[in-house]
Parts: sequence; structure tokens; C-alpha cells
Amino acid sequence: MQQILAFETDLLEYDDLFEGNPAVERKVAALKEGARAELAQIEGMKDAQTKIEYMKSRLVESNAARIAGIESGDTTVIGVNKFQNGEPSPLTAGDDAIMVSDPAAEADQLARLDSWKETRDADGVAKALSALKAAALDGTNIMISSVAAAKAGVTTGEWAEVIRAAFGQYRAPTGVSHNPSNRTEGLDDIREQVNAVSTKLGRRLKFLMGKPGLDGHSNGAEQIAARARDCGMDITYEGIRLTPDEIIEAAIRDDVHVVGLSILSGSHIPLIGEMMDKMRAQNLSHIPVVVGGIIPDEDAAKLKAMGVARIYTPKDFELNRIMRDIVILVDPTEIAAE
Repeated sequence: MQQILAFETDLLEYDDLFEGNPAVERKVAALKEGARAELAQIEGMKDAQTKIEYMKSRLVESNAARIAGIESGDTTVIGVNKFQNGEPSPLTAGDDAIMVSDPAAEADQLARLDSWKETRDADGVAKALSALKAAALDGTNIMISSVAAAKAGVTTGEWAEVIRAAFGQYRAPTGVSHNPSNRTEGLDDIREQVNAVSTKLGRRLKFLMGKPGLDGHSNGAEQIAARARDCGMDITYEGIRLTPDEIIEAAIRDDVHVVGLSILSGSHIPLIGEMMDKMRAQNLSHIPVVVGGIIPDEDAAKLKAMGVARIYTPKDFELNRIMRDIVILVDPTEIAAE
């Protein structure tokens, strides 16, 4: 496309195609007006935490509106809801696919980390970590002890463990409120289905949305959780970067009916394998697990063999279909028929 524009048109002969363009100027003015109104709203809030929560919720709401547009066809995304046939994605296909975790690369990194730890001065590391802990607890500037720790060979993980032990772990707002939004158009049928299966279950259908691992791409998880909420499900969503143990703990605590996992880092095979093994060890095999991510077909077959009930990829943009699948998975009538 770039070559066509460069060599088959005269676009590059102009200094600035947009200068003086009334349509562009109107659009820019509208964007600036909206941004200033949003900033004025934020500046009027009392503290930073409130501002962060507000901004995150607005991002989730904005993306929900975009997803609704894609579902209805009002918004076109090539390869998703239009012109879906094309070449295999380099993200998931071929020898150089980048959305697949390389076990050899992981093993090599772990081996080099172990080698580093074996060759450093263990006493020096212990003293540096002790000094870091003392500084964190007594309020001293931790930069000095952090630099000393780095020079002693302390790893980032070891440093972070000490800091978490001293200050706790910050959990950012998810932007997904437990209160349903007013965006319920087109949800009447699925809401009736959720109500019906909840009656059969004897309580509200409970759905847990989890983001295991270090993957920070949360849009998909947020939209699934928000749509499940708007469909009438009771949801648990605690944000990104959770361990399998933390997700399983939440599943047990909240007595959930379905666990959803979103992984966009390429590490779906090892993470979900660990999840499924630990769920079996906790006698949770009766809870269906659904997974979303950029998952190659070959990996999808492996996940199904692990016991994953449903697998979704970016082409599965119709969220209500996913919601219906969740209802079917926990419907006692459907389960009995199987």
C-alpha cells in the first residue's frame, strides 16, 4: 500500500495534504474540545487514586462502545468483521511465529540466571538485601540501598520481593465495576438465559475472569468481564498479572461456576497447563475453563487435550456468543444430557 501511494499517486508532491483542510480542522477541534473537557473533569477530582480509577473506567467504557460497533457492523475492522479470508498471520503461523512461547529460550534464560547466582558473592547479596529491607521499613531513601543491591548482584525479582514484603503489592483499578452499565441493548435474550440457568443452579451464575502471567494486555479480559456482568452474571475480575495459585484461590473463595483465562503473551501452553494441573489437585475439575488469546490451531488442540472447554481468538468478536457458551457450559440440563 505504501508503494502504491508513493509511486502511483502524486501525494508526495505536496508538503502537507492536511494543511488548511476544513474537514481535518473540524476533527482536530472536536478532539481538542473533548480532551479538554475530560481533563477538566479529572482535575476537579480530589485525589490521584480517584483520578486513576475514573480514567481506567472511561477507557473500559470507550472500548466497550468500540466492541459494540464491531459487533453491529457500524465499525469495520479488516480481518475481524470484514474480509476475514487472508494469509496466515505471522503472529501464530510458521517457524518464526512470535505468539508461541519457546521452551528452549525459557530454559536458556533460567540456566543463565542460575549460573549468575552461583558465581556472585552470596554473603554480599544477603547483606545488600538486608540493608534494602531495613531502609524500606524505616523510611530511608531506598535508592541508595537499591543501587548497592544491584552492584552486589541482586536480581530484579529478589529486589521486588523485598519491596513487596515491606510495602505490599499495588493492585491497579480494573475499570470494571460490579454495577451493570446501561449498555444493555441486544442483551435481553442472553439475560433471560442467564436468569434461567441461575434459577436451575440455585444461585446467580458466577464467572471468574483471570489474567495469569506477566501479560499486561487487559482489554479482552475487561470486555469479557464487563459483558458477563451486563448479561446478569456475578463476576470476579481482579486485574492483570495474577499467578495460577491466586486465580484458583479466588475460584474456591467465590465458588465460581466458570473460569475464564485471557493470555496474549504466547505463554498459554505452560500457564494453562499449570492451571489445569493445580485445579485437578484442588478437586476443581468440575469447573469448566474457557480461554482467550492469540492461539495457533496447533496449540488450541493441545489446550483442548488438557481439558479446556472453549477456546477463543481475536476472530471471535461476537461477545454474546461467548456468553451463551458460558451459560451452556454450566446449565445442569445440558450437563445431564451429555
